[in-house]
Amino acid sequence: MILAIDTSAKSASCALVDTDGTVVSEGFVNAKLTHSETMMPMLNSVLQTARATLSQVDLLAITNGPGSFTGLRIGIAAVKGLAAGGNIPTVGISTLLATAYNVPMLNGYIIPCMDARRGQVYTAPFVCQNGVITRLGPDIATDAGNILDLATNQNKNIFLLGDGAQLCYNIHKCNPKVHLIPPALRYTRASSVAMAALQTEAAGARAEELTVNYIRLSQAERLRQEREKN
Repeated sequence: MILAIDTSAKSASCALVDTDGTVVSEGFVNAKLTHSETMMPMLNSVLQTARATLSQVDLLAITNGPGSFTGLRIGIAAVKGLAAGGNIPTVGISTLLATAYNVPMLNGYIIPCMDARRGQVYTAPFVCQNGVITRLGPDIATDAGNILDLATNQNKNIFLLGDGAQLCYNIHKCNPKVHLIPPALRYTRASSVAMAALQTEAAGARAEELTVNYIRLSQAERLRQEREKN
């Protein structure tokens, strides 16, 4: 089984998923609490509800960015601790790829958008056809007004999801091809992290090899660079 975790944004999620894609147990919270408060209790609840233990977990999957710098660090640290305790292989999954797996039933462009502040989003283009999700470009940070540049075929529907989707939709809603995914499917879920790991046939690695893909420098690092330039 795969134990999957997401702490990349304000919401947090944990899921236990069988290798055939069956979601055995899942928890999701978007209550404006810190991940340090919610993550471990939710993980314990997911395992207890499934009457499972870490010894039954074959792979630990975690979103490794982009997203909240603090949230990503909390999730990665938790997975490294779990992996070390149970000698379990791990895999990092792009937050944007995992979010795209929320809606494999749609046909068209899937554009996950994560709020990167200052009118920007982390995003990447995917296309979905008959349940198959294909990545078309890398994870990037860009202005919310630029996301339609990622969809080169103007005849396809464009579906926006993620915690930055509303921001992008407010800008592009006059385009009849642009659709906002409902809140119930909009935010990253751990079961989708597991599905992305299964569908991409991601190979497990040692926990110490897990890295975070921040995309850009933190605000503190940017301010430090500006001070050094001056």
